[in-house]
Amino acid sequence: MRTADFDYALPAELIAQHPPAERDAGRMMVLGSSTITDATVRDLPQYLDPGDLLVLNDSRVLPARLTGRRRDGGEAEVLLLRPVDGEPECWEALLRPGRRLAAGSTVRFGGSPLTVTVRDQAGETATIRLGGVADP
Repeated sequence: MRTADFDYALPAELIAQHPPAERDAGRMMVLGSSTITDATVRDLPQYLDPGDLLVLNDSRVLPARLTGRRRDGGEAEVLLLRPVDGEPECWEALLRPGRRLAAGSTVRFGGSPLTVTVRDQAGETATIRLGGVADP
């Protein structure tokens, strides 16, 4: 399986920037065994049966997709996944194109002081070090 298998077009105007004024008016997709229904959160009780388990996802999207240039001038994308324990400047990341970003490669971002250096890599997943970033 490749990470590219999960790519899809999502227009920016469809990404919620703020919760709806009426919180129960949030959109919800209901998947039945052979149907897909558009609903709202206020409709949730009609889809639940006694004994059902409801799992809530309270995660937030981290705006961590960085697009820069490799040393040879080609475009590179770095998607930060999670920080490496004990090293605030080091992250686990997905790299594209992964085959062109071997250990030691550096990605630069225009006139920004930010750099990404690949420490090690296994396929498209890598450990990277952020450079040019001041401590918070």
